[in-house]
Amino acid sequence: MPLPSSRRMFCRAAVAAVTGTSIPSVRGSGSSRSDAVSLRIRDVRTAFRDHRYRTPYKFGGAPVDRVTMLHVEIDTETPDGRVVTGTGAMPLGNVWAFPARNLPYQSTLEAMKALAGRIAACVAGCTSAAHPLEFWHLLEPEFLAAAASESRRLALPVPIPKLATLVVASPFDAALHDACGRALGRSSFLTVTPELVGHDLSRYLGREFAGASLQHVIRQRPADTVPLFHSVGGSDPLTASEADAAGVPRDGLPRTLAEWIRFNGLSNLKIKLQGESLDWDIARTLDVDRIARETRPDAAWRSCVDFNERCPNVDYVLEYLRRVREGSPRCLESILYVEQPTARDLTAPPRNDMHAAAKLRPVVIDESLTDLETLLIARDLGYTGVALKACKGQSHSLLMAAAARKHGMFVCVQDLTCPGAALVHSAGIAAWVPGVAGIEANARQYVPEASRGWDDRLPGIFRVTDGVLDTACLADRPGLGAGT
Repeated sequence: MPLPSSRRMFCRAAVAAVTGTSIPSVRGSGSSRSDAVSLRIRDVRTAFRDHRYRTPYKFGGAPVDRVTMLHVEIDTETPDGRVVTGTGAMPLGNVWAFPARNLPYQSTLEAMKALAGRIAACVAGCTSAAHPLEFWHLLEPEFLAAAASESRRLALPVPIPKLATLVVASPFDAALHDACGRALGRSSFLTVTPELVGHDLSRYLGREFAGASLQHVIRQRPADTVPLFHSVGGSDPLTASEADAAGVPRDGLPRTLAEWIRFNGLSNLKIKLQGESLDWDIARTLDVDRIARETRPDAAWRSCVDFNERCPNVDYVLEYLRRVREGSPRCLESILYVEQPTARDLTAPPRNDMHAAAKLRPVVIDESLTDLETLLIARDLGYTGVALKACKGQSHSLLMAAAARKHGMFVCVQDLTCPGAALVHSAGIAAWVPGVAGIEANARQYVPEASRGWDDRLPGIFRVTDGVLDTACLADRPGLGAGT
């Protein structure tokens, strides 16, 4: 069923079915090369869909029990008159993207939904002909201005943050990348050559990237498999008695950590911690590690721990790592990285230098990462890795992957409880960007009904039995791979 239109634009009277695999070499607006992709935006449609969680997901001190998905369709036109539709989807994730103690859940959600309407108008009103990466470059300032304007209109005591703006904009960006790949009859990840983009990376990341391109951070083919990191939320039951007490439904899906490990053949975990109770965080980490090893003693267990910026300072992180090592050296050794332990504003006092912590375990920037400037600040503070997220945009993720590689930082891929097409967007980044340790894909745990039907369309990604996503299927699917 087509999505309701957010802004109808006059299209050609007769639109043929999308066929062909090439875009003629026509100079696009803002392009420096004559063979750059030259898509024009003809129509933008949006829809919101609400889903309830199977069980609450607690992170950053807040339980979440619902999600609002933003679905986007964008009709684009090629220079030879073909109309190609791209699709994108992403959860709005307001609890994570727009935390505000003096604003209730519904207020931040409605603000992001209102911003979606403004961003749709920005995209629909763009008259340039360009590659999706160039569209992102041209439109991101307009998106941020729209967020500021919407914050004033709603008289919000806390303005819509840049992170929330990226989340709202991400399905529009995904839809444009999807349309580009479909127009060329190839994966969108194979459309980011400098010839097709029209520029090298210096246009988007500054002079030091002169001559560089995204080809340097994209595989020629996607990885065959990507390890799945199962999320252990802050309130997730570890035992049957805890599952009973929490009221976890008996619906055929696993109810305890051990059951999930056997169900998905897991060997990788993401452990959500509080950052406010050191004893609890240490005990939780050791308990999860113990249960995992008892359930699959033959597995080469790996984990990451995520404080969701709740630690008061770096000393908390250091004490946590030292005491985990005392409790189980093997447990500490299996921790691949610590994710965003302290506040997302990296310039606010106190200065949380991560160099000492990073000597014990690598430390990854997540919530703080909104642009190149924050990446460089994090690197100077001792962060050693970056978390790429489709919810910040395909363009943003690829550019940050290029910046991370240049500055010697490793990359991982996390999601935002992404079901359906949104998970395919995330899986694509994890599969096409080399060096990724794995992907978090927790919608199968918390909101499985939102992915209903996808296990038949892409079983390798939505039916996990051996602890990995089978991403080889993305090699031959045009666009971002979520289309039929």
